[in-house]
Amino acid sequence: MNLLDILTPEMVMPELAATDKTSVIREISSYIAEHKANLKADDIVKTLLDREQLGSTGIGEGVAIPHGKLTGLDTLVACFGKSERGVDFAAIDNQPTHLFFVLLAPNNSAGLHLKALARISRLLKNPEFRDRLIHAKHATSLYYIIAEEDARI
Repeated sequence: MNLLDILTPEMVMPELAATDKTSVIREISSYIAEHKANLKADDIVKTLLDREQLGSTGIGEGVAIPHGKLTGLDTLVACFGKSERGVDFAAIDNQPTHLFFVLLAPNNSAGLHLKALARISRLLKNPEFRDRLIHAKHATSLYYIIAEEDARI
C-alpha cells in the first residue's frame, strides 16, 4: 500500500491553529467533514477521542497518528496536518507533536487499516523526512514531499 492511495492533495492542512490535543482532533475532524460529504465532524471527533482514551497516538519524534474505525465509511480516509509550533499531544517521549496523520477506516477493514498505519509509521521514522515536512509552508509542498517519500520507500 502506498500513502498516496489514501491521501489526496485537498486533505493536507499546512498549519493547524489548535494548541492542545482535543482542539487538534476537533480541527482536523471538522476539516475532514468539510471535504467528505458523508462524514460528520462530531462522529470523527468521538471516534478519535475514544481511541485516545486507550492510549495516546502520539508516537514520539514530533509525530501523532490519530486513528479509528468509523461506521459508514466504505474506504480509508486520511488527512495530514502540521503544527509548526507543536502541541502537547501526550506523546510517549513527552515532546511537542508537529506532524499529525489522521486515519479513519471502515469497521470491516482490519487488514487494510493496519497496513496503512504501518506505512505511515515507517515513512515518518525518517528524521530528514519529518524535518522537510516541518519546514514546508504550503499544502502543495507538503503533499509533494509526502509523495516523493512515498515513492522512495
